[in-house]
Amino acid sequence: MLETPRLILRRWRADDVAPMAAVNADPEVMRWIGDGSLRDEQRTRRGIEAIEREWDEQGFGLFAVEIRSTGSLAGFTGLSVPHFMPELSPATEVGWRLARAYWGQGLATEAAAAAVRFGFEDRGLEQIVSIAQVGNGASERVMTKLGMLPVRETVDPSCGRRVRVFELTSDQYVGATRRRLR
Repeated sequence: MLETPRLILRRWRADDVAPMAAVNADPEVMRWIGDGSLRDEQRTRRGIEAIEREWDEQGFGLFAVEIRSTGSLAGFTGLSVPHFMPELSPATEVGWRLARAYWGQGLATEAAAAAVRFGFEDRGLEQIVSIAQVGNGASERVMTKLGMLPVRETVDPSCGRRVRVFELTSDQYVGATRRRLR
């Protein structure tokens, strides 16, 4: 579990399925995810089960993001292996998906920054990438705030959409952390 000023990032519980399914059923939320397909409760449950397996196998995964003040599930953030982009292998991706009610408040950046810190400081990763479909300016702004730099544009083979890949190395992360402490 990780905590930030406004959030708790934790492993998944059975009662997270319904609220996450509601996030996955919102066309605006899913607009920039794969081909934009919505996900029902059954597909959401399978996705959460896969996330939990990744935690067990990799030692990292996507956290459920809970709002500290209310206990509400806002969505997810965390680290995963981007199997849908084999050209990036081996890579670890930081990603996020929040319900629309939580957009525009800096929560995605707050949550993703905690996940990046976890990846570099607790899991000893050398590099973290993030992938956004071309046109998804909101996600690209989060990546920039995390200190990530665009390194290439390519096509997501799972859906044929153009994506930009951003990257942050452990050396860049350490340098940025040191600069903030001065």
